Amino acid sequence: MGDVLTLIEKAEQAVTQEDAEKLERKLRANEFTLEDFREQLRTIRKMGPLEHIIGLIPGMGSVKELSKQREEIDDRQVLRIEAIIGSMTAQERRRHDIINGSRRKRIARGSGTSVEEVNRLLKQFVQMKKMLKMMGGLTGLGKKGRPNMKALRSMMK
Repeated sequence: MGDVLTLIEKAEQAVTQEDAEKLERKLRANEFTLEDFREQLRTIRKMGPLEHIIGLIPGMGSVKELSKQREEIDDRQVLRIEAIIGSMTAQERRRHDIINGSRRKRIARGSGTSVEEVNRLLKQFVQMKKMLKMMGGLTGLGKKGRPNMKALRSMMK
């Protein structure tokens, strides 16, 4: 089933109130960038091994049941994503839409990955940004930016 309270506690330890408010403003304004994405990945890594965090999410089941997904989303993959983003210029991280074919090749060479991996990251980022934009209209934060349990329950249904 997962342990939402433990997950929330870990998140509270890893994220300051100021950072959470800053992220919320960016999400509401649809200004989430690859720099923000990289920061979120670093925050997640501070919370512990990815396998453990995924196991805390309701509906994800035990880590053993996630063997295929675990291979796709592990700590090494997060490091690869950070390397790809780190190989981008500041302008590219702020405006992912300017990354053309030659830039993708340079980013792949600089990060020690393939152009396909760069393409996959950019595609996933665009999809995630769309999802976050849809969620940006939801109000679900209670006191001190903590999740409103009623809003969490309704999102899980």
